[in-house]
Amino acid sequence: MKKLLLTSALALSTLSFAQIDFANTRFGITAGGNYSRVRNAHNPSGPRFTFQGGALALIPIGKANQFFLQPEVVYYGAGETGKDKDSKGRDGYDAVYGNNYLSVPVYFKGYFSEAESEFFGMIGPRFNFLLNQNIKNAPVSRPYYDPDVTDPLYPSVSGKASSFNLALGLGVGYSYKRQLELALKYDLGLSDTYPDLAKEKGGTNKKKSEQVISLSLSYIFN
Repeated sequence: MKKLLLTSALALSTLSFAQIDFANTRFGITAGGNYSRVRNAHNPSGPRFTFQGGALALIPIGKANQFFLQPEVVYYGAGETGKDKDSKGRDGYDAVYGNNYLSVPVYFKGYFSEAESEFFGMIGPRFNFLLNQNIKNAPVSRPYYDPDVTDPLYPSVSGKASSFNLALGLGVGYSYKRQLELALKYDLGLSDTYPDLAKEKGGTNKKKSEQVISLSLSYIFN
C-alpha cells in the first residue's frame, strides 16, 4: 500500500509543475456498475452490487495529446450485504448495508500513445461524502448494526457510516477515438467506514474499509 500511495503522491505532485491547459477542457458523462465489500465488518458478509453515474472533465496537461487530469463528480453506491443461519441451518437474515456517496475522484490519466483509439491508465485519490445510509434486515442479535437503533447493552456501539472517507483509485481502460471510453477501476479504501464498530464486544479492532471494483462507460463531448 505504501508503494501505491507514494506513486499516487508523486504523480499528483508532478501536476503542480506541469502545464495544465484549462482552455481545452472537454466534458463528459459517465455511468457504470459497482461491486463493493467492506473489510472486517458485519461478518459473515457478501458483496453489494449497485451503480455510479455523473459527470467528468478531461483537462490536458502539457503539449502532447497524451496526459490529462480527470476530475469527476458522481453518485456512487457502495457497502455490503450480510447473511447468517440459525442453529438449525435455516436462513436467519438477509441484510443490506448500503452506503451511498457523492464521490469526487481526481485522476491523473495517461494514454499509452497519442493515437485516437488507445488504452489508458489512471490513478488518483477519491473523496467520498456520505449522502445516505440504507440498512435492511439488520440481525436481531446485533441491533446496533442499524444506525437508527441503540442497543441499551452497548450504547456506544453503532453501525453508522463515517460521513467522509478516502480511497486510492486505480484504473485501466480503452478509448475509442478519445470519445467513448470503457474503464475498469479499483478503489482501495483508506478510511474506517464504521469507526464505532471497533467497540463491538468480541469484534475486531481492525479498520473496516470499503473496497470497490467498478466497470464504467463514459462519453466525452468534443
